[in-house]
Amino acid sequence: MSERLVWAVALGILGAIIGSFVAALVTRWRDDRSVMQGRSACDSCGTTLGPVELVPLVSALVQRGRCRTCRAPIAPLHWRIELAALAIGAVSGGVVAGPAALAGAAFGWLLLALGSLDLIAFWLPDRLTATLALGGAVSAIWFDPGPLDRAIGGAAGFGVLWTIAAVYRRVRGRDGMGGGDPKLFGAIGLWLGWQLLPAVLLIASMVGLGAVLATRLRGRAVAADTALPFGTLLAIAAYPAWLFMIAGAP
Repeated sequence: MSERLVWAVALGILGAIIGSFVAALVTRWRDDRSVMQGRSACDSCGTTLGPVELVPLVSALVQRGRCRTCRAPIAPLHWRIELAALAIGAVSGGVVAGPAALAGAAFGWLLLALGSLDLIAFWLPDRLTATLALGGAVSAIWFDPGPLDRAIGGAAGFGVLWTIAAVYRRVRGRDGMGGGDPKLFGAIGLWLGWQLLPAVLLIASMVGLGAVLATRLRGRAVAADTALPFGTLLAIAAYPAWLFMIAGAP
């Protein structure tokens, strides 16, 4: 068995476990509940879930997405995040082995948490964004022999979106971007360096445009001031950019 395959399997399994934690974090934080306190319970009947009901992905499959006690549907957000985290871990290990794979998977898992929170609650918590930024700074020092590009990326990522938001506010008289988006883009810049930031911004914008067009094709109205979770779009674009960067590394 090749080294990359071992890392892909190991990080895939770890990803499913972390995905379960991320799903709990996303659902609890938006309700102002601590993710570190209190046992997991059914949202409908309040029954505390046992170990058999908390196995990532497997429990949802065996129980067919329903509570074993009251048979109420379990929000699909849980298994979707677990599956996404598994895929992030497996792909990271498949692209590169060793500590770099673990670092890339951590980058993807943090983006998954931030993107999910922005998608369902239009919220990018400073604590999570700061954790992402700290991880980018550490990885720049640990893995990258030339961390200057990443430092520039952090400053440029924040500065570009902050400037766009400030100009929009000045011209239109209202906010057009959340305050967490520049911080997230700056944190992404610390992971990727400044060279990949234009591509990330372009891909995020294209994905957003595609989402708007799909919404209109379904017959739903989209106004000029309709809010889009731009942090989610940045997260979707940033992880593939890391894969591209690591795959092209010597």
